[in-house]
Amino acid sequence: MQWHNLTDIGQLAMIESVSENETVLIFKHSTRCSISAMAKARLERIETLKQSIYYLDLISYRDISNFIAEKYKVQHESPQLLVLKNKQVVDVLNHSDIAERNLP
Repeated sequence: MQWHNLTDIGQLAMIESVSENETVLIFKHSTRCSISAMAKARLERIETLKQSIYYLDLISYRDISNFIAEKYKVQHESPQLLVLKNKQVVDVLNHSDIAERNLP
């Protein structure tokens, strides 16, 4: 798995563009939360993950997380995994739901 760091609000336009042709994941991670660390570790163990996955450090980039919550009408939680297709959030996984069995 290769993480793509999400560090600029402007990247969302590119992420949406990619989502027109493939499913894209955005993982919102708190570096201060043990549950978030466990969810991140579960994702990193998935050997068959084919989707592009973007990593958002909520502590460093809270403004981007707030923007995402507002733009996609998704309540902020941590950890949180957003599934984008065709420029829309089609699924949201939070906490222990972030697991291979629940991925598209």
